[in-house]
Amino acid sequence: MDFYTFVFKKSADYWVALCLENGIVGQGESKDIALDKLKEAIDSVKDISTSVSDIYSSPISIKELHEFLNWEESETTISYELKKVYA
Repeated sequence: MDFYTFVFKKSADYWVALCLENGIVGQGESKDIALDKLKEAIDSVKDISTSVSDIYSSPISIKELHEFLNWEESETTISYELKKVYA
């Protein structure tokens, strides 16, 4: 089981979970759904990477993280949360 770091972002009516180690995202109407989708996506990439050799995977850069956190400018409150997950 691998350890991953991710950031939750609430935007409008949904949550997005971004994995910092590989840039994979999951989204849903709640944090739990976003996290479940993120775990599914990580597992899918793991499965594919065992049979395909040219899968690109890299930690996101500070610039990409900044873009993710500031992507949507609006007057609504945006929440962030940093967590860890085992997938």
